[in-house]
Amino acid sequence: MRWLFFVLFYLGFAWYCYYAFKTTFRSPLFSGFYIISAILVLAFFLFHFAFSSTELRVSNPYKSYAMGLVGSWFLFSLAVVIFLLFEDVFRFMWAGIVKLFHWERPVVVPSRRRFISALALGIAALPFGALLYGMFRGKYRYKVLEYELTFEDLPEAFDGYKISQISDIHSGSFDNPDKIAYGIDLINQQQSDVLFFTGDLVNNTASEMEPWMSSFSKLKAKDGIFSVLGNHDYGDYVSWPSPEAKEANLNRLKEIQQEMGFELLLNEHKYIERNGEKIAIIGVENWGKGGFKKAGDLNKAIAEIQENDFKILLSHDPSHWEAEVIPHAQHFHLTLSGHTHGMQFGIEIPGWIKWSPVKWRYKQWAGIYEEFGQYINVNRGFGFLGYPGRVGIWPEITVITLKKAV
Repeated sequence: MRWLFFVLFYLGFAWYCYYAFKTTFRSPLFSGFYIISAILVLAFFLFHFAFSSTELRVSNPYKSYAMGLVGSWFLFSLAVVIFLLFEDVFRFMWAGIVKLFHWERPVVVPSRRRFISALALGIAALPFGALLYGMFRGKYRYKVLEYELTFEDLPEAFDGYKISQISDIHSGSFDNPDKIAYGIDLINQQQSDVLFFTGDLVNNTASEMEPWMSSFSKLKAKDGIFSVLGNHDYGDYVSWPSPEAKEANLNRLKEIQQEMGFELLLNEHKYIERNGEKIAIIGVENWGKGGFKKAGDLNKAIAEIQENDFKILLSHDPSHWEAEVIPHAQHFHLTLSGHTHGMQFGIEIPGWIKWSPVKWRYKQWAGIYEEFGQYINVNRGFGFLGYPGRVGIWPEITVITLKKAV
């Protein structure tokens, strides 16, 4: 029944928009092209979601494109319908007024003028075009964002220490090896001292990463690559034939990280040493507010850490920062997170505006934030999930330089 309702709803929008094309363009070519395109988009979506296995949900590029196309088409149609529905309501009310007052002389009732339909189509084309751009270009428009953070208690040997961070690879959504290779080269070009990956290597299953292992094995950093798990890495969003199969998948994902040269931190820590001084790298498993997995154990991860150690925490979900990290008795100088993707949609103009609907869900959703001398960086993500694109919130490689206060 839900699919029948969806199809009827979809076709109702298509019928309404069809008349906008028919009114605006005198040739039937345009209106015919629109209705054929709408039917093809619907068929593509139904094939991948209604008539094929839903077990892996959006874990492959084809399903992602099906979702992205139907979402883009729906947004376009919604904008057209809002315009034309408003004009239809106005016409209805105007006709009622004429009848109520029994006007004797002819009154011109506004009709669905051609320019209103053209205006509706023109305005609707803006978000539609942006979403198409995001699907075919924006999702691989990698940006290097650089920050400099100063700390009074940073060990002298780490003054000028350079960190790179990536997050949310979501390899199950990739569809362009050349673009991925470019992104990996861009990470290596930063020549950072250490590289951190803050979770969500895959969408659902470890096998999604298999075709990309050789590419990501090329990542290099002087002091190594450290990683943590994200909520998607546990395989919680897919049906498994048995608990053993699910556990085997997680074990394989851990092996893949090791084979690629990532040092996976599972509620544990490591030290990086320079000239007799050190900083602590702490990695917790996923911990997120709401219904997200809470496998992270911060106290276990810092069990052997000294209070005055300089600490960098890797924690996938930024909600962990306010919930447990800030109020903790220990001082965590810098937390690195991801998870939000910046919703893959928003508006960012440096120094002026940074906005995305995800801000209504996460207080810290993109970039650097500070509370009580503790910092968090929320990386916008390297990959994408669901909608196979990005609009305004581009894929990110973060570079942070640590400085010691003079």
